[in-house]
Amino acid sequence: MSTQSEVLHSGTQLHQRAERAGFQPRQSRQSSSSDSGVERFANALGWFSIGLGLAELLMPKKLGSLIGVSDHHGLMRSMGLREIGAGVGILSQNQPAGWMQARVGGDMLDLALLGAAFTSSRSDRARLAIAAAAVGGVTALDILCSKQLSGGKSLINRAPSAIQVTETVTVNRSPEECYTFWRDFENMARILKHLKSVRITGENRSHWIAKAPAGTEVEWDAEITNEVPNESISWHSVEPSSVPNSGSVHFERAPGDRGTVVRVSLHYDPPGGKFAATIAKLFGEEPSMQVRDDLRRFKQVIETGEISTIEGQPYGPSLSQTLTSRKEK
Repeated sequence: MSTQSEVLHSGTQLHQRAERAGFQPRQSRQSSSSDSGVERFANALGWFSIGLGLAELLMPKKLGSLIGVSDHHGLMRSMGLREIGAGVGILSQNQPAGWMQARVGGDMLDLALLGAAFTSSRSDRARLAIAAAAVGGVTALDILCSKQLSGGKSLINRAPSAIQVTETVTVNRSPEECYTFWRDFENMARILKHLKSVRITGENRSHWIAKAPAGTEVEWDAEITNEVPNESISWHSVEPSSVPNSGSVHFERAPGDRGTVVRVSLHYDPPGGKFAATIAKLFGEEPSMQVRDDLRRFKQVIETGEISTIEGQPYGPSLSQTLTSRKEK
């Protein structure tokens, strides 16, 4: 209780010092009636960020125990500084959409860390699940506030946050075989590590579900925009989409008729923008690395008919079974 009192006392002192220094949160500034609700919403999230940051900074051990993580106190303090910085930024700016985006990026980092903590035998998974649900709720509020601050425009549709990835792989199969396998989008769940399922919903449309941090999911509908049999496929997501994206895959015959060069280009807007994407790189989730790994899996499947797992056991039906099944349809 004494530690909690110290946190509250520190928060009060911070507020009083800010007022004496001339700092005013947006709700005390003159604003139109239509904006006042959004400003109060942002203010509340700003003060929440500062309060949470103080708790992480001053009592990392107790807070870690509360959410089911027994160590990493230094990391907890660093996260506290980030929260305090975001809160001060939100409260001190007339147009804090950028700081709200930083908060969303921080939320994505928190979810990624909680997801990683699930793999540790020293963690309390029941408490981690509750913490992940709470962070997910706060993330939803942060995204909602960001949309309102940007005039109703979705945070993930902001052009500056777009990620562009292009990777290639050469496989020992003909362009026709590669195209046939790829064109059956339901096969993508076999080779894309973070993809959970793909369901064909129409002649040129499909529904995609992918895994997200802390056991959550994101989903979208995709539509083929251009297609040249045995040569290329282009697509884009259909609005509204939780992860706006577009891309293309090209199948080019390798020099000397030595297989096929498969080139994939992706363009998407990750939740939390480039900030979240940059943080993800620190945890092995860098976008180009993901695509590179997925293409390696594609190469394994198309050449050998199966994916070798860590244990050395094959995974999934063979390529010959897949192609035979498709021809029979």
